[in-house]
Amino acid sequence: MQQLDSLTQDALDLGGGAIALSATEAEAARQLQVCNACRYCEGFCAMFPAMTERLMFEKADIHYLANLCHNCGACLHACQYAPPHEFGINVPQVMAQVRGQTYKDYAWPRTLGKLYERNGLTLALALAAGLALFLALAVAMGGGLWNSAAAGNFYNVFPHNLLVGLFAPIFLFAVLALGMGVRSFLRDIGPATGGARASTPAALEATNAVLQLKYLDGGHGQGCNNEDDEFTLSRRRFHHLTFYGFMLCFAATSLATVYHYVFGWEAPYDLPSLPKVLGAVGGVALMLGTAGLWVLHHRRHPLHGDAAQKPMDLGFIALLFLISISGLALWLGRGTTAMSLILCIHLGAVMALFLTMPYGKFAHGIFRSASLLRYAVEKRQKKSAQNAD
Repeated sequence: MQQLDSLTQDALDLGGGAIALSATEAEAARQLQVCNACRYCEGFCAMFPAMTERLMFEKADIHYLANLCHNCGACLHACQYAPPHEFGINVPQVMAQVRGQTYKDYAWPRTLGKLYERNGLTLALALAAGLALFLALAVAMGGGLWNSAAAGNFYNVFPHNLLVGLFAPIFLFAVLALGMGVRSFLRDIGPATGGARASTPAALEATNAVLQLKYLDGGHGQGCNNEDDEFTLSRRRFHHLTFYGFMLCFAATSLATVYHYVFGWEAPYDLPSLPKVLGAVGGVALMLGTAGLWVLHHRRHPLHGDAAQKPMDLGFIALLFLISISGLALWLGRGTTAMSLILCIHLGAVMALFLTMPYGKFAHGIFRSASLLRYAVEKRQKKSAQNAD
């Protein structure tokens, strides 16, 4: 007990020393020092083995470890020093708070980092509604909102080149902003994780962990903790549905682009065409995944995660759900006079998602993937050093 008290005080002193830590980072360092002395949760997930390789926790280490944490909650419920203990150890919560800070710190351009604090549920839905209304008014002014002649063909409502002109700049900016942010993140955590470049085996291991959502099993295969302190794989399964549903929808759009520009096959496409199959399966998966995540988000233990980020999380989930449900409705209502209005709603939601993507919850997947890559590199460097000895 005295040893842990000493370590706790040492960690608190870090914030006022040579290492310039924010208050949140200093609290994370304090908790990690206690965890490093205890090590009961060492096998739970990628974060704890990486933590045990460190005696001190500087800014880069804390940012790296925070983005390795998958917020499964297992360590909180296993911890003998969790609240109401005087040490107040809550790793999932403090790691979530640090992650939120890293998103703001590494936002590109940096001045837009404040958007992470404002990008909540209300903003996401208001932006989607505003864009949908703008598109609907533009179509109505042309006399085509309830025009039966437009039914069945999206390009009768919005010409293909107009859609490309609207969405391409937004999409490319989102990719650029996220790419620049994670590039800076990798540059900063690189020296703290061995400094070596990623090898092909390390990249494959990290990719496998990302695609499987490996560490949402709590490190023990039983899954995350729910509000009743019971283990469940529901969070992992709904994340899988959301992730792969989104990727299938993106693949459908990408393949349709190839069809249009390479083969000259213009939309709309019908079953059993591959874009339609991918889009339909992806839309259903995305709808089920986001609905499940919404329910789980409201049911999670109140000590899990960062309450301040809840509006941002829900805004992201709501936009994905709106995209999926409006996309499926567009398919079912394509031959009706309501098609133009449904198309405006769908396009408004998609545009809102890409506008907020660099400054919303989507970033967590990018930064976590980068940390998993550095974790794979770090493990291999440690093994090489042991073999050399």
